[in-house]
Amino acid sequence: MKSPSLVLESSKKRLKMKIKKLIWTILIWLPSVMVSMVFIQNALRKIFQSDQQDKIITSNTVIIIVGIILLVATILFLINKTIIWGTTVLALYMTCIVFIHMFKGKPFEIVSLIVLATIFAAYLRKPELFHLNYKS
Repeated sequence: MKSPSLVLESSKKRLKMKIKKLIWTILIWLPSVMVSMVFIQNALRKIFQSDQQDKIITSNTVIIIVGIILLVATILFLINKTIIWGTTVLALYMTCIVFIHMFKGKPFEIVSLIVLATIFAAYLRKPELFHLNYKS
């Protein structure tokens, strides 16, 4: 039979491991949640305030469709099995926005950082997607 001190020490180790795993999970998901909040806010504004947008495309229908695509892409981004599709759509969308900002002479640095943050958040959650498999 184990002594009470060994049982207590063992339970402390398990608790430390659980806390460490929880903190690790939070740190991995934090960039994804922050990036998702940016895209969700952007998508909802496009859907519900499409008539108040000062954009290149003035059609409310197109802006609403883009908002819906952003919402779907964000959901795909948050699901681990479809993270590659969500990341691709979100990064392509924001890359287009970077070029539009450059064309209009607007600051594009923040938008560029959002593209990088999206890719970085995907990398943190699924690093194996970014590794090449060389076959010899």
